[in-house]
Amino acid sequence: MKRIGLSTGFAVTALVAAMSTASVAQAGVTDEDILNDQMTTEDVVTNGLGVQGQRFSPLTKLNSDNVQELRPVWSFSFGGEKQRGQESQPLVKDGVMYVTGSYSRVFAVDVKTGEELWEYNARLPDGIMPCCDVINRGVALYGDLVIFGTLDAKLVALNKDTGKTVWKKTVADYQEGYSLTAAPMIIKGKVITGVSGGEFGVVGKVEAYDATTGDLVWTRPTVEGHMGYIYKDGEKVENGISGAAPGETWPGDLWKTGGAATWLGGYYDPDTDSILIGTGNPAPWNSHMRPGDNLFSSSRLAIDPNDGSIKWHFQSTPHDGWDFDGVNELISFDYEEGGKTVKAAATADRNGFFYVLNRENGDFIRGFPFVDKITWAEGLDDKGRPILIDSGRPGNPSGEEKGEVVKSAPSFLGGKNWMPMAYSQDTGYFYVPSNEWQMDIWNEPVNYKKGAAYLGAGFTIEPINEDYIGVLRAIDPKTGKEAWRYENYAPLWGGVLATAGNLVFTGNPEGYLMAFDAKSGEMLYKFNTGSGIVGSPITWEMDGEQYVSVVSGWGGAVPLWGGKVAQRVKHLNQGGSVWTFKLPASAEMASR
Repeated sequence: MKRIGLSTGFAVTALVAAMSTASVAQAGVTDEDILNDQMTTEDVVTNGLGVQGQRFSPLTKLNSDNVQELRPVWSFSFGGEKQRGQESQPLVKDGVMYVTGSYSRVFAVDVKTGEELWEYNARLPDGIMPCCDVINRGVALYGDLVIFGTLDAKLVALNKDTGKTVWKKTVADYQEGYSLTAAPMIIKGKVITGVSGGEFGVVGKVEAYDATTGDLVWTRPTVEGHMGYIYKDGEKVENGISGAAPGETWPGDLWKTGGAATWLGGYYDPDTDSILIGTGNPAPWNSHMRPGDNLFSSSRLAIDPNDGSIKWHFQSTPHDGWDFDGVNELISFDYEEGGKTVKAAATADRNGFFYVLNRENGDFIRGFPFVDKITWAEGLDDKGRPILIDSGRPGNPSGEEKGEVVKSAPSFLGGKNWMPMAYSQDTGYFYVPSNEWQMDIWNEPVNYKKGAAYLGAGFTIEPINEDYIGVLRAIDPKTGKEAWRYENYAPLWGGVLATAGNLVFTGNPEGYLMAFDAKSGEMLYKFNTGSGIVGSPITWEMDGEQYVSVVSGWGGAVPLWGGKVAQRVKHLNQGGSVWTFKLPASAEMASR
C-alpha cells in the first residue's frame, strides 16, 4: 500500500476499493474536454490547467478568507529507491489522478482514497543521458489513453484503466543524447512533443503523432536548414526547410548539430490555431565557434498544428553565449489598450527579461527586466533585441587555453528556468517563480562527438544575496512593475497556480506548499510535505469540495549544476510523493 492515511475516516475497505476501481470505467477525454479544461472545474486534463497554460482556476470555494482551513487528506508515495527530482503536474479525470514520477514512471491513483490503481515502469537502458536529472513533467490524456515521454526518447500510450501499453514509438535515438522530459499536449487528436538533449549537440524538433495509433503525422526541426516532413499514407513528404536556407545564420556545418532542443514542450492558442513553443540553447555553448544569430535557438516559435510549419519566431537571445535557452513557456492572454483588445503572449526568459509579444504575428510589444541584476545586456531595442555589453560575453579560447572568465548575471540556470508561471484573469498579474544568482563562466575548446557533452564552457554558480535566492514575483505585464514579491532562502524550482479565490500557490525546496494573497502577496498558508517541492500544484472540485494537489520530491538541475548554490541546499532530503488537500464543506460554510 502506498497511502498515508491522515484520519481513520480515510481507511479503505474492500468494498470502497472495489467501488473505486469500478469507477474508472468512465468516458474518455475528448478534444472538447481539452479545449474547455480551464473552465471545467471537476477535472484537470491538460498540463497548465488549460491549453493556453495560464494555470488559473475559476474556483472560489477555497479563498483568501478560508485557506487556513485547507487540510491534507492523503499522501501517495512513489515508493522504492527511485526518488530524485519530481517535476510532474498531476492530471485528474473521473476520480482518477494520473501522475508521473522520476525514472519514467506513471501512477494512477484513486483521488478519494489515495490508493494506487496501477503503476507503469519504463524499462530504461543503461545509457540514457538526461542532462538535468531523471525527471518527468507529466502525462497527456486522450480517449482512453494516458500518454507520456520517457528518458530513452520514446512516446508511450497506456490504457487508462489498466496501465497496459497500447502503443509505443521511438521519437529519437537516446544514444545521441536525446530524451523526453516534457508533458506532451494533445491538439486536434494529435500528440505534440518536443525533445531534450541540447547539451549533446542534438537537433531540436517538434513532432506530431496520431494520438490513437501513434503514427507520425509531421516533424519540424527547430534548427535553421533542416527539412520538415509530413506523412501521408505512411509516406514521408518534404514540407520545406526550417528557415531561409541551410546555415544562413550559422557558420559552416555547425547547424547540423545546432541544439535548439524543445525540452519544455509548449501550449496551444486556439485564437490563432498555433502551438507556442520555445527552443533551447545553440550547441556548443562556446559562442565564438558559431558567429551569427544561430536560428532558431533561444527562441519562441508559433507552429501550425496541422502540418508543422513555422508561422513566426521571436529570438530572445541571438548568438546565445550564456546557455540562456528560450524554452520558457509563452502564455497567451488578452488585455485592453486604447479601447482595443490586444492578443498578447508573455514569457519570462532565463536571460532576465520579461517579454510581451503579439501572438498573432510574433511582434515585440514590450520588454523589461524582471530580476534585480543583469550584466550581459543593458536593455532591449525597439524590436526586442538585446543591447549587448561587450565585456559581458565569455572570452574566446586560444589554443588549448580557456577564454577570459566573466562574472555574469543571471546564471545559466536563469532568472527563471522551466518552472511555469501563472496568470490571473482577476488581477492581471503574472506570478513568476524566479531566482537571483550569478556565475563565473568561461569558454573552452571542444569538438563534437556523437552522444558526448558538447559544451565548450565551464562555470560556477553563486548566490547574489546571503539571505535569499528565490523570489516569487507578481508582475504587471502592461507596465513592467512588480506588484509584490516573496523572497525565499533556497532557489525556487516549482510551478505556480493562481485561482479566482484570490490565491497563489507554489512550493519551495524547503518542502512547503505555500498560499499567498494574490493582490497583496501576504503568505496565508504553509504546509511542509517532507521533501522539496519542484512540481506544479493543481486544484479541482469533487462532491462539492475544493481540492489541491502537488507533487513533492527535491531534485532537478539545482543540486546537479548549482555549484555554491548546491552547497547551500545539500541538506535537503529527496522524496517522491503526491500530497492532496481539501477545504471541507463545513469550513467553506463557516467562512461565509
